Amino acid sequence: MSEPKGKAKRLVELVPGIHHWTVTDNRIGGTRSDAYAVVDVDGSVILIDPLPIDEATLRELGDVTAIILTAGNHQRSAWRFRKAFGAPVWAPENAYGLEDKPDFIYVAGDTLPGGLLPFHTPGPAVAMYTLWMQTHPRGVAFISDLLTHDSKGTPEFVPSEYQDEPLRTRQSVQRILDHLTVDVLCFAHGEPILKDGASALRRALQEDMDAPAAPSP
Repeated sequence: MSEPKGKAKRLVELVPGIHHWTVTDNRIGGTRSDAYAVVDVDGSVILIDPLPIDEATLRELGDVTAIILTAGNHQRSAWRFRKAFGAPVWAPENAYGLEDKPDFIYVAGDTLPGGLLPFHTPGPAVAMYTLWMQTHPRGVAFISDLLTHDSKGTPEFVPSEYQDEPLRTRQSVQRILDHLTVDVLCFAHGEPILKDGASALRRALQEDMDAPAAPSP
C-alpha cells in the first residue's frame, strides 16, 4: 500500500521521549492515521509505523537508527525513510503484503531497538503486534489496529468486516490487560491516551456492542 498523500506539519511530544504525528489518510477514506518516534536514552530515534513528515523534522529529534512496523499493513513511509536515514526496518514474522524486504524479522519475546518489547496481539491480522516499553514511571503501549480513538470517549473496535478474527482481537486486548502495565496508550488511528490507558482498554471491552460470540465447543 502506497504512502498517504498528506504530510504531517509538526511533531508533538506526548511524554518525555515519545513523539507523535498524524495525517489525514486518503487511502482509508480520510480517516486519521498516527505514527510515533521513540528517543532512546542514548539519543537514538526509533520510528514506529512512520507516516509522511519532513525528514528535517525527524532529524531534529536525533539520529534515526531503526524503523519498526507493528504489522504488514503499516509500511507507510518506512521504505522511503530507510533510504533517507540509512535505518533498518524491522517487521513481524509472517507480515503480509510487504513491498520490500525488511532488514530484520521479530517475534514475541524479542527485544527491539529502544528497549521495545513485541507482544503478539492478533485479530485485525494474524501478524500484528503491540509494542510495549517502560519509560519511568510509565508503561507505554503502541497497540496498532486493535482499537481506534476519536479523542472523545471510549476507544472502539474496528468493524468486524475489516478484521481477520474479531473475537481474537478482543482476546488480545484482554491479554494486554492481563500481562502489561499500560499508562500511555498509542493508537495507529486515533488520539493517544496519556493517563490510565488500562482503564480505557477495560471500558472498550465493557462497552463493546459488536463483540462476536465465541464458537460452540
